[in-house]
Amino acid sequence: MIKFTRRTGLQGSLAAAALLAAPAIARGQARPSAARTVRAVMHGDIPTYDPIWTTANMTAYHGGMVYDTLFGIDANQQPQPQMVSRYGVSDDKLTYTFELRDGLRWHDGTAVTTADIVPSLKRWAARDGGGQHMMLRVKDIAAKDERTFSIALKEPYGLVLDVLAKTNSPLCFMMRKKEAETDPMQKIDQVVGSGPFILNLAETKPGTQYVYDRNPSYVPRSEPVSGISGGKVVKLDRVVIVNMPDAQTAVAALQAGEIDFYEVPPADFLGQLQSDPNIKIEVLNALGNVGQVRLNFLHPPFDNVKARQAMLYLVNQSDAMKATFGDSKYARTVSSYFGMGTPMENDANTDWFKGGRNVEKAKQLFKEAGYDGRPVVLMQATNIAVMSNTSQVLAQELRQAGINVKLEAMDWSNVVQRRSNKAAPDQGGWNIFITWSSGSAIGNPILLAAHAATGDKAWFGWPSDAKHEQLRDKWATAPSLDARKAVARELQQNAWDFVPQLYYGQWVQPAAMRKNIRGVIPVPEIIPWWNAEKV
Repeated sequence: MIKFTRRTGLQGSLAAAALLAAPAIARGQARPSAARTVRAVMHGDIPTYDPIWTTANMTAYHGGMVYDTLFGIDANQQPQPQMVSRYGVSDDKLTYTFELRDGLRWHDGTAVTTADIVPSLKRWAARDGGGQHMMLRVKDIAAKDERTFSIALKEPYGLVLDVLAKTNSPLCFMMRKKEAETDPMQKIDQVVGSGPFILNLAETKPGTQYVYDRNPSYVPRSEPVSGISGGKVVKLDRVVIVNMPDAQTAVAALQAGEIDFYEVPPADFLGQLQSDPNIKIEVLNALGNVGQVRLNFLHPPFDNVKARQAMLYLVNQSDAMKATFGDSKYARTVSSYFGMGTPMENDANTDWFKGGRNVEKAKQLFKEAGYDGRPVVLMQATNIAVMSNTSQVLAQELRQAGINVKLEAMDWSNVVQRRSNKAAPDQGGWNIFITWSSGSAIGNPILLAAHAATGDKAWFGWPSDAKHEQLRDKWATAPSLDARKAVARELQQNAWDFVPQLYYGQWVQPAAMRKNIRGVIPVPEIIPWWNAEKV
């Protein structure tokens, strides 16, 4: 097994440089008591405050604290109104009309109006895969008055509410008009939301800790909380997200009561934590995460389909999972393009998986692709165990196939910055990076940006395949669950031929927390702190 050594102490300089300019609002208030403050260690640092500009989960966590959404997915995966009070659709299914609910105010005290909502929707849709897919069918998004707006379609599109409500990043967060009108390709320079928490800039130290105070002006919905829908009732005065990259340090801090929550305790520490009478272990995402290997379609060798197919025969998912989780019950291999345990899971075109790892086959395919020995740049996020370990395993596998691997170590924040670079790998670009998405997101061909194969408009790696896009459209308009499952088989058949991405395993990540933490809502993709309390 590869041993992963995390750097001890808190990281600051690189992450601080990557973060945005200071928000204009800083709330001065008495320090909340420890009894109403949660200190949480998450899987990484926050690379940017703009949850529309990036799909990084840590930024989505931040977004869920300070921003709000028009709709939210409930515990049954159904979209429910959140900032919206009433909505309806015309008889011809071409016009959706929405009315904002009472009590919506930005953190600066001004009212939320449709002048904010319309540009927020347009900016989000420019970056999000699901939003982009929807906008191909949208004729207009317009304000009718300060509280009412509409989405007019060119053709019926049954996923409108699903896209607005989804939890996979980027979520459809609403921003003030000033920030919403920022170029979607540029990061916002202010953090003024309308959500249940306010970023406390005065006590936030980028790269070290991020402090969120309860928004005293937030008016929650009256319905019970369900998923990320319902009443966002805040029972804490403060949440502090602490950047603590060293696992042993984080475990010790949790057991000592110095922190209250640890999102990603390594498998090696779970036994120790479970034996502590003051600690409990909970799985907050039942479908877990699917690890993705993203390949750059723009440059050799992966601009050639044979090289991408070679990767299917080269990656040993069991080795990748064992490197981080050992022989844990929490990890498994993945053959379906839509993940395991999802409604769209199927076995189409999986002979490459059933036959097991085949290095000679991979070598032959690389040869047919014309691989010429040039360095293949693999970005390694050293501060996140599963990404770092998988990168090392993959580098070894590539070398066994005769590939000249250049493993470039950096923290995740820098991977997030660099993965958008389309330049050649020897000019600051890249060939491969490792990431993950939730199982629920992987299981939906439309809502996950990584499923798009729209070339330059696609997610990082920029896969392109016209048939894939035709099939995604077909899936979106399929009239029933069975019809969608049939299209999912076609999608998978085609995907494992052109290989938009591949997987290194699927795992369920238990979170560890002090036993006096109650009410953390189990949802995929984000960790919401409304409803949670410290008793």
